[in-house]
Amino acid sequence: MAAQLTVERVLEKAIQKEIESQNLYRDLSQRMENKVAKDAFRQLTREELGHERLLRKYLGGKLREGALKKKQVLDYRIAEYLEQPEISPGMKLKDVFLLAANREKASHEFYLGLAGAHPPGMVRGLLERLASEELRHKQKVEFLYTETAFPQTDGG
Repeated sequence: MAAQLTVERVLEKAIQKEIESQNLYRDLSQRMENKVAKDAFRQLTREELGHERLLRKYLGGKLREGALKKKQVLDYRIAEYLEQPEISPGMKLKDVFLLAANREKASHEFYLGLAGAHPPGMVRGLLERLASEELRHKQKVEFLYTETAFPQTDGG
């Protein structure tokens, strides 16, 4: 049987994941020597903070139109989206980018699924927007992955 979670618990887990992403990207931005990578991770940190703030508004009851009740149970298997492997200290940079891309993919799918559980309205639109932004994050991190995993040589 699939785990049953309330909307409140799902939002709390989503906020937790947004904070984890902020911490990851902040840490990576501090480790990067490449300016493009450093700037990309700083931007991702800011955007994940924005996602956290929006989710906190929803959790705090500040979004009303189309919002589900906090105690409503969602029969939605989100564990595969929320549980991610730990980062190991010796990971290669390309592997870190790949891990980040997978996190963003999972977030994209999570928000799409959560949006599908809501009726049309402001909250559903907000969740669909978050899904779109997570997909954009994935594309940024995948670009960084390809630049790291397949660097250009002098020969082209």
